[in-house]
Amino acid sequence: MKSNNTKVSNAIIRRLPRYRRYLNELRKQGVKKISSNELSELIGYTASQIRQDLNTFGGFGQQGYGYSVDSLFQEINKILGLDREYKTIVVGIGNLGQAITNYTYYYKIGFNIVGLFDVNPKLVGLSINDVLVRDFSEMSDFVKENDIDIAIICVNRENAQKVTDVLVDAGIEGIWNFAPVDLNVPNDVAVENVHLSDSLHTLSFLIRSNELEDAEK
Repeated sequence: MKSNNTKVSNAIIRRLPRYRRYLNELRKQGVKKISSNELSELIGYTASQIRQDLNTFGGFGQQGYGYSVDSLFQEINKILGLDREYKTIVVGIGNLGQAITNYTYYYKIGFNIVGLFDVNPKLVGLSINDVLVRDFSEMSDFVKENDIDIAIICVNRENAQKVTDVLVDAGIEGIWNFAPVDLNVPNDVAVENVHLSDSLHTLSFLIRSNELEDAEK
């Protein structure tokens, strides 16, 4: 695998989890090898696009054989940093925060939630999947003392940046942000903003496009 991935395009990075997901299903089905053409039929990307994406990291196929499903899955895991576990906290334990906490717990996806934080006294002291909900005032020390890698933010727009500033000062490496606002962070802190409304707007566009196509037939 190539070691210098700093210039990999964002589009390629966002396709990799899709490759991983399909390869994992193939592993469960006992499939040992697959060609780029067969992957193309499953995933929907062209075979040339798949080969080009994988060649960005050195290429993992053999001419006349294709790709080893298990080996390619493991290599993509390494590229995505999923060959390790991440110590994770959730900030904001409302409905969304609880849902994400349960999701990461039941699906065992490598993000180990070790701390939950909220300002609501009715929630502080409760446990979700054996993880204690602590008062927000304890978060900074908790992050420092436990070498937390990732924080999942599920607070409102008004408080998201304030929470982020505390996390950055505490040394957080990455933030998965569900607040409906883009966060300002230093360059050495990774952020993935998840705007649920953007996804719904995209869906609305696709529905509208299909309606227009049907009207033109």
